[in-house]
Amino acid sequence: MYGRRLPRIDKGAGDFATAADIEAEQAILGVIRSARPQDAVLGEEGGQQGGTETARQWLVDPLCGTLNYAVGNHLVAVNVALRDGPAAVADPFSGEVFFTDGETARVRRPGGTEALLAPTSATRLVDVNLDPPFPSAPAFRAVNLLAHPGFAEHFRPRVVSTTLALAWVAADRRAAYVTDGGDLSASVHFAAGIALCRAAGCTVTDIEGAPLGPSSRGLLAAADAKTHALLLSLIRS
Repeated sequence: MYGRRLPRIDKGAGDFATAADIEAEQAILGVIRSARPQDAVLGEEGGQQGGTETARQWLVDPLCGTLNYAVGNHLVAVNVALRDGPAAVADPFSGEVFFTDGETARVRRPGGTEALLAPTSATRLVDVNLDPPFPSAPAFRAVNLLAHPGFAEHFRPRVVSTTLALAWVAADRRAAYVTDGGDLSASVHFAAGIALCRAAGCTVTDIEGAPLGPSSRGLLAAADAKTHALLLSLIRS
């Protein structure tokens, strides 16, 4: 469907879906149901399917970066995660699939070659999510981080508006990723990327340096502990 003018299905607060989001989710659900018919699924478009008490729950975000997709931008991620377990993030335009079994993180490239993910901060590129809402304002605004003199001294900002950037932290294409928000550990948008970063050996906390969980705020995923500590100090100041 890419490149077509697709009607937008309004979801409120400026958010929307397209037929591509819905059909992509249905395709993913078809694979899961075929292999694991008893499992529960939480989908970005279809909501909860199956009991929440089910031991295994899949978190599915069929197109993370819907606005990018709708305007002809290739920056899109397809996120699928088993809650507290394996996960995959696909880049449908490059053909790469980043995945983890919960222990190691790898990338499968077109042609079938695979490689371990090895995060580094060498690029100095930090992806910052500037999309609303901003629950931590006025104490923290991501846009203010970009204006901090210390940020410009050490890093260069990027804004891709998709959680594909989290996979890029794990794959050494970003030094870090920063976003505001509440508990994102069980979010259909973020769970797969968080699992990748953890398995790759990244340092992952909320924006206050606390472990992710019910009381956490946002997300700070860095390629290494030094980069994480520096960004945390900038956020705090």
